[in-house]
Amino acid sequence: MWAGAIGALARAEQLHRQLFQPSASLARQPGWEPPVDVLETSTDVLVIAALPGVDPADVQALIEGPWLVIAGQRRIPEVLRTAAIHRMELPQGRFERRIPLPPGPYDRPTRHMIHGCLIISLSKIG
Repeated sequence: MWAGAIGALARAEQLHRQLFQPSASLARQPGWEPPVDVLETSTDVLVIAALPGVDPADVQALIEGPWLVIAGQRRIPEVLRTAAIHRMELPQGRFERRIPLPPGPYDRPTRHMIHGCLIISLSKIG
């Protein structure tokens, strides 16, 4: 029951973000948002974004005021360009996720990919 409630809240939050995005150029609009986990320790904030199939070179992570912005693109693999597609559920194209950060100053984000997840570490300053 608890898992169902958490899932419903997550879907409601995603719909809210989709409906109330600030207007911008359609070419710059992200096509999808990766799911994220945000964890905090006494020294760091860790953000884990699920990005299977995304080349780390195609991902940017930067701090904009109170937000961590993760943006990039999942490119269609070359083999899919000529394949007969029967089902395609993984979103393709441009993505962006703006994550509110806990208050406080942070060092520049460090990041690495492991098992299809981008792990961003923000060291707390002070």
